[in-house]
Parts: sequence; structure tokens; C-alpha cells
Amino acid sequence: MIPAAVTDVLSAVLLLAGATQCLLGAIGLVRLPSVLSRMQAATKPQTLGLFLILAGAALRVPLDSAVTLLLVAVFQLITAPVIAQLVGRSAYNGGSVQPRLLVVDELAPRMPREGPEPPPS
Repeated sequence: MIPAAVTDVLSAVLLLAGATQCLLGAIGLVRLPSVLSRMQAATKPQTLGLFLILAGAALRVPLDSAVTLLLVAVFQLITAPVIAQLVGRSAYNGGSVQPRLLVVDELAPRMPREGPEPPPS
């Protein structure tokens, strides 16, 4: 069994690291220049920050509540990439993405940036 003092310190470190990741993601969301980089700042650091916070909280709660926190983490892991993909596609299709900031534009041959969508083949 792990001593309570070690669990307290580990929990505090995880909670602080998670809060720091969330803060850095929020700063990136405000400071970054393009839609795609803001989307990156809104998803990756926030997801890692949430995982760290949930891990720190799981050390402090009973086992049945820790399982619930695990389900929250799995739900976040499933939904964050899907939502980021949808927002990115919408921004690209709506013309909000600045082409000069892209290194490689893999969507250019697949979808038009303006106008109606092509009919499905």
C-alpha cells in the first residue's frame, strides 16, 4: 500500500500539471494566429490537462468514483478528435483557413474551398 503522504504529493503534482496544461492551451487559443492552430491548442493540451487532472483526482477518491473518472477520460478521448476534425473541415470549407499559413494542403485536391460540394460518386 502506498503511504498517504506519497499519494497526496503525487495527486497534487498531477493536478498542478493538468491545470498548467489547460492554462497553456487557453493561452494558445487566444494567442495563435490561425483557426487550425487555435483548434490544435483547444484540443491537445486541454485533453492532456484533463487526463492529468482526472488522474490526480482518481488518487483521492474511492475506487468506484475513480472508474467514473476513467469513463470521463474515455469519452473525452473519443469526442475531442472527432469535434476537432469537424471544426477543421468546416473552417477549411468556409474559407477561414489562411492558405499562406499551411505547409501542406492535403485537402485542396479533395474538396473545393468555395462553392457547392461536388455530388457523391
